[in-house]
Amino acid sequence: MKNDHATKPAVFIGEGAIRTRVSQLARKISTDYADADELLLVGVLRGCYIFLSDLSRLLTIKRRIDFIAVTTYEQTITMPGAVRLLMDVRTDIAGKHVLIVDDILDTGKTLQYLLQTFQARNPASLKTCVLLRKSERLIEDVQIDYLGFDIPDVWVVGYGLDYADQNRALPYIGMVKTEED
Repeated sequence: MKNDHATKPAVFIGEGAIRTRVSQLARKISTDYADADELLLVGVLRGCYIFLSDLSRLLTIKRRIDFIAVTTYEQTITMPGAVRLLMDVRTDIAGKHVLIVDDILDTGKTLQYLLQTFQARNPASLKTCVLLRKSERLIEDVQIDYLGFDIPDVWVVGYGLDYADQNRALPYIGMVKTEED
């Protein structure tokens, strides 16, 4: 990473903008699922944890939380390869309303894999909630039901996102330059 660890990344999306947008998403999701018995939020580890935490606390509906972890066989750090399941959900999702919560939609391969995997398990409904989308990098045509922000093709960190396991805990989304930039 070209950024020195002592130097904080430049603010790309500030705390206030994130807080406002997450609140808007929570209101919309609560309205859409008002008649559901329960909503199962499935967070995609590791980057989703701050977004999922903030979002779930703002929901006004009955909900449960579970997690899934996937990885890609990386060709390079910025060009992911095939998706591989590392940790599955513990909950049987058959007949349940499921919302996949992810930090960023880059190529769309991971989310497409999760949608196909979960659809085969017969949920009552299956939707997606993504904090950030890089439309320029999409390879898969993936439906996003709840979107935080569209961003250009830049490397972002903070609010759960990282570069080389650094800067996940920043309260804002910052932009960094990678070694491949």
